[in-house]
Amino acid sequence: MSDTATPTVIRREDYAPPAFLIDTVDLEFDLVPERTVVKSTLRVRRNPAARHADNLELMGEQLEFIGAAIDGTPYEHVRTQEHGLTVLNVPDAFTLTLTGACDPAANTTLSGLYVSSGNFFTQCEAEGFRRITWFLDRPDVMSTFTVTLRADKTQYPVLLSNGNLIEEGDLPDNRHFAKWEDPFRKPSYLFALVAGKLVALEERIQSGSGKEKLLQVWVEPHDLDKTRHAMDSLIHSIRWDEQRFGLELDLDRFMIVAVSDFNMGAMENKGLNIFNTKYVLANPETATDVDFANIEAVVGHEYFHNWTGNRVTCRDWFQLSLKEGLTVFRDQEFSAAMSGGDENEAARATKRIEDVRVLRQMQFAEDAGPMAHPVRPESYVEINNFYTMTVYEKGSEVVRMYQTLFGRDGFRKGMDLYFQRHDGQAVTCDDFRRAMADANGRDLAQFERWYSQAGTPRIAVTTRYDEAARTYSVTLSQGYGNGSAAARETQKGPLHIPFAIGLIDANGADLPLRLEGEASAQGTTRVLEFTETQQTFTFVDVAARPLPSLLRNFSAPVIVDYDYGNDELAFLLAHDSDPFNRWEAGQRLATRELLALAARAAAGQPLQMSDALVSAFSRVLTDASLSPSFRELALMLPSETYLAEQMSESDPAAVHAARQFVRKQLATALKADWLAAYERNVTPGAYEPTPEAAGHRGLKNLALSYLSELDDPADAVRLATAQYDAANNMTDRAAALSALLNAQAATGRDVARAALEDFYARFEKEPLVIDKWFSLQATQRGTAERPTIETVRALMRHAAFNLKNPNRARSLIFSFCAANPAQFHAADGSGYAFWADQVIALDALNPQVAARLARTLELWRRFTPALRDKMRAALERVAAEVKSRDVREIVEKALA
Repeated sequence: MSDTATPTVIRREDYAPPAFLIDTVDLEFDLVPERTVVKSTLRVRRNPAARHADNLELMGEQLEFIGAAIDGTPYEHVRTQEHGLTVLNVPDAFTLTLTGACDPAANTTLSGLYVSSGNFFTQCEAEGFRRITWFLDRPDVMSTFTVTLRADKTQYPVLLSNGNLIEEGDLPDNRHFAKWEDPFRKPSYLFALVAGKLVALEERIQSGSGKEKLLQVWVEPHDLDKTRHAMDSLIHSIRWDEQRFGLELDLDRFMIVAVSDFNMGAMENKGLNIFNTKYVLANPETATDVDFANIEAVVGHEYFHNWTGNRVTCRDWFQLSLKEGLTVFRDQEFSAAMSGGDENEAARATKRIEDVRVLRQMQFAEDAGPMAHPVRPESYVEINNFYTMTVYEKGSEVVRMYQTLFGRDGFRKGMDLYFQRHDGQAVTCDDFRRAMADANGRDLAQFERWYSQAGTPRIAVTTRYDEAARTYSVTLSQGYGNGSAAARETQKGPLHIPFAIGLIDANGADLPLRLEGEASAQGTTRVLEFTETQQTFTFVDVAARPLPSLLRNFSAPVIVDYDYGNDELAFLLAHDSDPFNRWEAGQRLATRELLALAARAAAGQPLQMSDALVSAFSRVLTDASLSPSFRELALMLPSETYLAEQMSESDPAAVHAARQFVRKQLATALKADWLAAYERNVTPGAYEPTPEAAGHRGLKNLALSYLSELDDPADAVRLATAQYDAANNMTDRAAALSALLNAQAATGRDVARAALEDFYARFEKEPLVIDKWFSLQATQRGTAERPTIETVRALMRHAAFNLKNPNRARSLIFSFCAANPAQFHAADGSGYAFWADQVIALDALNPQVAARLARTLELWRRFTPALRDKMRAALERVAAEVKSRDVREIVEKALA
């Protein structure tokens, strides 16, 4: 189907196995930017498990047909269509040769084969291979690939594809070739090729079984000095997967290639991972602590796909979370291990908090909107729209619940059985669930609902203490609340929820927990298996009324409703032994205060803050027993986006007013403590991207951010200017520039201009750093005299801005529309008109990127009436003008 085709709904219930299988694929490429000729030789046979078909139907997009042959003889009985090719009256088994051509230089969609900075790259997931040659482009058709690349030797000295290099040499007319063979069967979405002027950082390591492996990180020559961290991350990933899951690198060579034009973060093509430069390139001068951590996580994620996604892949795209949710869980566990190992529970908890913050801010919102869908969707129009937070992040939480239920050893047994059964196969989420169940001797039939029901479950908790009987009863009730219509359609019954709980006494100590009917206490945190609509659990030998610590370590992706008092939340923030719940208590306390203030702001009433939040923040800020990284997270206020979603009618202006008021009050009341925290957490000497050093920088820069909110931010301007001038790393330099922009908005004085100009001059030739420059300006607060949208419009005319580059579009347009809610949701609707302009412009260039931007307004019905009307008008304009099915699916669902 082409981008402009009439949308067709594809349903999971309609799945049928392919009528034909393709055992081997032999591809030959003559690489020329404007017209690359591709010859594919396929060994085809009928699928004995499928319904008989006389004709072979292959998918193809934007291809020029040159010729076809069967068993070496030209074959005329071929029909080409806009969306594919039909080979008529084929025998039961045959060799099909197809020759066609494509235009990589004109391919702005960045799907299929395209040119970036004069080099060739591919992106085939989900359906890009059909833009290269005609094929059964579906994940349950797995083949072995042999690939021959031919190109001009001067322009394209490096020729890469999946697997092992088996032959290379020179050709006439200054051309050369390379032949690659991948010994493992794979679906076409895992195919990759790269050709161009690239250089590599190389390492040779020995696997756990003693085999030598060649590791390469390929980049453009000027970026070679930024590859060490990616290489180290790859080596750490390989070692961790061997140790944690017994999974060894199965190829002789593993390659990572960085490209600046890329729709996603990275792609796990077998043995030849192609990455957005954002997740490869790093040195202290150009990358922040967050960049270093993200590179490690994404390198790990794509490497872990080698087994969870490549060796065992998806039967169909409805099973996408089979590989993505599982691999996100694996990369989260890897990152937690890298941040502090299994021994440092506080470091692991910090990583857990970071992951849950993302889930709740983004995936919970998705569950509440028109694009709500189960972890395993039931239907789609455009599969690219289902690379979602639900599939990835909620899918990861579903996988994590297996480990919560069975423990790490039980989870490992399930993984071992999964690979034993399904290595080399295309399978389903149910196959993974059955492996977990069988390995642990458990019935997980009810657990299937996590895959098939959309929406965020809500758990209401009530408690009862019986002083005479010394019992404490906890009653859990599960449901979904109002939710979205899209989610309600899928909800069939109660879920199997692992609910972790602790009980805390008046001194802040954890109580030993013994449930009614048990002979003895079993630990201080218990995982309750909550499987009914309502269920009561009774703890015995409880000497006095305790305070419950609910859903420890966020043991399930749910919302907990329990009526804690402010004093109880403050107590939990001070004493809970579960780091996640300690953080959660502070967030609840802050959210309660902020929403009350937002209501007053919306009503035009004066704002006044309680002392409770100041006292709670003061205790955390000055508690040296807490790690700097934990304190940084605990002292961050909930985001404006998250807060707006908690309101019955989202009012971004009121939320912004409330949040800024609280930030200023905290800055003023705790000024001396912020200044002391800044000084105590300076990291002198050479930059090190270690978790400990990053924690100190994070807390220091958070203190600077608060100080920049003061009515008189002279101290912040002084500190930020000195920090900017002396910085030996991008973390401190970018944080200083951000603080100056904050102070500029607070005072109206032009204190950031010199630093902005210097920043651009220093890093003009570093695209990823200039992305930061654009993003910082797009997310600044702005003023009534100069709203941020004026800055954004001016920056779109800047010589460094290029709408065709996804990173640049995200750094400016997405940052403004998705990360600056108060400015984007301006009362005059100017933000929505700008959004519509950009969605329409991007739709003509790159529908995948346009569709992601389109989702910014999918929750429009949740806003105040005046904003709703303007959003609807912008959505209707987009719906009338865009052509791609990617964007149309989003806006039509939003308007439905």
